[in-house]
Amino acid sequence: MQAVILAAGRGVRMGELTNDTPKPMLRVNGRPILEYTLANLPDEISEVIFIIGYKGDLIKSYFGDKWQDKKIKYMVQENLNGSGAALHCAKEILKEKFLVLNGDDLYKRSDLERLIANEPPALLVKKVNNPGRFGVIKTDANGYLLKIIESGEEKDENLNLVNIGAYFLNKKFFDFPLIKKSTNPKELEFGLPQTLATMAKDFKIKVEKAEFWQPIGYPEDLLQAEMVIDQIL
Repeated sequence: MQAVILAAGRGVRMGELTNDTPKPMLRVNGRPILEYTLANLPDEISEVIFIIGYKGDLIKSYFGDKWQDKKIKYMVQENLNGSGAALHCAKEILKEKFLVLNGDDLYKRSDLERLIANEPPALLVKKVNNPGRFGVIKTDANGYLLKIIESGEEKDENLNLVNIGAYFLNKKFFDFPLIKKSTNPKELEFGLPQTLATMAKDFKIKVEKAEFWQPIGYPEDLLQAEMVIDQIL
């Protein structure tokens, strides 16, 4: 099975930390975030496709064309126009089923294993105390996706499951037009979760709950990651 890791962005919210380093290569206890991601991939994953952009050569030179027993390929996202567009960069080399992960978040192997045990499409979510920062997930009574409510939209205060950027998809994803992250006409980014949400009208999309997730969006998140990293080692 293949895994696509989205690692093209700079991470502007990290400030000076990403002046010379793409955010997925920032260090947690001396190791790049992406190294933890690769280490925690399920055994079923035999090939990794990195979507690279900002300073992507640093990722390529660090990992090369193989990491342990997994082959690595690289696709360049020339125009950083969103996660949905990033996945389309790998469209021609993807097989029927594939895992997709944010390259700047930390995940637990057992959660990813449960995710790919489903029939695609499926996504991972996490219960959090501050859902306002993230896209909130609304499910039906059977745990299937109804809607993704993005940050900035009006939210139901009873909803506390958030999208954590881990998806198990198949190539039917590419049959759907990419959806913009915002209705703002100046918005130029096409989102993977926004596009996935439109698939819920035609497919049952399983929502799997994760035990662990550490997002890294701000400098202070790196410190938090160092405190919790032992949970996924």
